[in-house]
Amino acid sequence: MRASGGAVTLTAGNHDLRIDYIEAGGGQVLKLEWKTPGASDYPASYPYSHASNLFDVTSGSNGTCSISVICNAGTGWDGPTGLGTPNGVGAF
Repeated sequence: MRASGGAVTLTAGNHDLRIDYIEAGGGQVLKLEWKTPGASDYPASYPYSHASNLFDVTSGSNGTCSISVICNAGTGWDGPTGLGTPNGVGAF
């Protein structure tokens, strides 16, 4: 296993990112954050700040797996739908 951390400055343009992460109930956390040039906030946090502008999908499944939240919809964040589906553009 290799752990790493730090900051990377990217040039303008598109960049492919690949993150392989498996957490099977061990309490580990993977956190990816980014800022737009000159910004002091994190765009990935926008939906969490505006969750009322999302429809929370609370039922359904996309298969079976050993960690229920990854395969089954429920209240709040879940694997199949994340925080929910957009209700307009207010969440973004």
